[in-house]
Amino acid sequence: MKKYTTKDLKTQLRAGEYAWPGGYPLFFITSDAAALSFEATRANLRSVIHSMRNGIDDGWRIVGCDVNWEDASLFCDHTGKRIESAYAEEEANA
Repeated sequence: MKKYTTKDLKTQLRAGEYAWPGGYPLFFITSDAAALSFEATRANLRSVIHSMRNGIDDGWRIVGCDVNWEDASLFCDHTGKRIESAYAEEEANA
């Protein structure tokens, strides 16, 4: 598996919090398997980049980015705000 770099992180932050194509909602995954929203990542970018560059497992080292497909109860571990899902909303409205 390719290591997620600070270049990958910056590219994703510039691209936005929705996957293209498809518009699926994205979130970041830390080395301790926590979920971080784009909001939390941007607000704490210095800490995130420092942890990534130095391999520090302090809750800020991001190791990947993924789509939240169906988890209606996925929350940002820093802000406590719910991270939108691609399909759970549709199932709740069906």
